[in-house]
Amino acid sequence: MQIASGIIVGGKVVVDGLSLPEGTIVTVLARGDEVAVRLPPQQEAELLDALEEADREEGISAEELFTRLRRFD
Repeated sequence: MQIASGIIVGGKVVVDGLSLPEGTIVTVLARGDEVAVRLPPQQEAELLDALEEADREEGISAEELFTRLRRFD
């Protein structure tokens, strides 16, 4: 799993310094200044905790996550 930022050029997402193989499945999360996300206080607290955890680089690798998720197939 990789996280990268890019811009739209000519209707396509351009990410400098990132090369992905043809056919790679990607998910795009676009920031929108005009759209606000409102969460109940408990969910907001959980999100902030998760972001702090990510900043501390705690947790598991993407590989471990996918391994665990495969158990539910």
